[in-house]
Amino acid sequence: MTSRQWSNPCPGSSVGLPGFVARHGLWDDEQQAAAERVEAALDGVEHVRLVFADPHGLARGKILPRATFRSVLRNGMDFSAGPFVLDTGHGIAVDFLSDDPGVGVGELAGAGDFVVVPDPRTFQLLPDVEPATAWVLGDEYLRDGSPHPLSSRAVLKRVVEQFTRRDLTPVVGLEVEWYLTRRLPGHPSAAGNGFGDQAQAPAVAPIDAGYQFNLESGLDRAAEITGPLSAAVAELGLPLRSMELESGPGQLEFTFDPMTASDTADAMLLFRTVAKQLCARRGLHASFMALPGLPGFDPSGWHIHQSVLETRTGRNLFAFETDLLSPDGERYVDGMLALTRQLCLLSVPTVNGYRRLRPGPALSPSCVDSRTENRSALVRILGSGPSAHAENRIAEPAANPYLAIAAQLYAGLAGLDGDPPGGGTELPGSLRDALESFRGSKAADDLLGTPLAALLTKLKDSELTRFEKAAGTGEDLLDGEVTDWEHREYFDVY
Repeated sequence: MTSRQWSNPCPGSSVGLPGFVARHGLWDDEQQAAAERVEAALDGVEHVRLVFADPHGLARGKILPRATFRSVLRNGMDFSAGPFVLDTGHGIAVDFLSDDPGVGVGELAGAGDFVVVPDPRTFQLLPDVEPATAWVLGDEYLRDGSPHPLSSRAVLKRVVEQFTRRDLTPVVGLEVEWYLTRRLPGHPSAAGNGFGDQAQAPAVAPIDAGYQFNLESGLDRAAEITGPLSAAVAELGLPLRSMELESGPGQLEFTFDPMTASDTADAMLLFRTVAKQLCARRGLHASFMALPGLPGFDPSGWHIHQSVLETRTGRNLFAFETDLLSPDGERYVDGMLALTRQLCLLSVPTVNGYRRLRPGPALSPSCVDSRTENRSALVRILGSGPSAHAENRIAEPAANPYLAIAAQLYAGLAGLDGDPPGGGTELPGSLRDALESFRGSKAADDLLGTPLAALLTKLKDSELTRFEKAAGTGEDLLDGEVTDWEHREYFDVY
């Protein structure tokens, strides 16, 4: 007996918009060639995960059967506007039922669909997933084919294009700290969960007691995951450089070789997502929350190394005949420092992330400064000659990689171009403080565009309102223990 054949009276009408990519000229020659390679490779996969980064820097996506993806590749895929209107705890931050949701994007009204178009250059097989499953990043578009004004990946593309017009290429290296814990027996509870109310975070135990920095035997205790994770990272083509044991219980640091800015942001999104998924399949929990609400834990940071090359010659713009930065390098660093307060929200976007930015033994930055080979500085100057570069230490690991990298590159370019307005020597003391510096900022509007700047303001206002309702107000809150609200809000999702 044969299986019934289900008919579709409107073939090709269930996904995307027919001919969307070709009609709007969305791909360059490199993407066209990559798409042909993807089509030839599709017989080897069963599913494709089409993913984009939401404003929070979380990977949102759909799993598509191979046959569906063949159509989606050139038509795009319809997605709900939900990821643009919900804050970190799934609270409704944008009035999408209004005729005017208030961010300058009419298509948000009614939570109407937008279109995600796969970037075929990012197509790759996911290791350790059955049946055979590929991952591909997508770019967001409005239904008329114009780039979605709320796309964070598009922000970084625009900044990189500003460098390209000056015959410059920004180079970025990743150094990210995160926590590995072991999930305790039992199933997670959804009690108390809802829109704007996160359920209890996973119950976990540390894999070691911590506070033995770089101890080899401590790193060996994490080998059950560092081995499979490093193998997975290699299969994905990510240039892993080192794995290290940090101070906190089960706190690890992974570093990667320098890449282009766009590749670095894509890599950070992929690494965080794959690390969490691979750990979960082994009964472990990976978290990129800055400071989990667990006894004895130490803050985690994300250090973004950066330099700028002359595209035609390959010369490092920061190189100088001494151990110091070149004048161009100094101007770049001055730009990053000058715009730190205005754009801090993009590197430290959570309530919890501001617990790092306090004086103490963790060597996190506590003021706006730069120094040579000094880990307490916000910008640390490293290397000499061709290897000279700057390490910006402000970001938390949960930050949206496209927005954090774009903000720092934008500020550095402003320094190269002239004298950006100074923003003071004090770092924001809280997310509320950072939001007030961001709100209405000329730099934020110029970098992000008015719609995305307005959206982020609404998302963070919503997050802060819920936090302050639960925990109270005042920066002194961040001097005490991590609140239960923070742990529930960030530990699992990030």
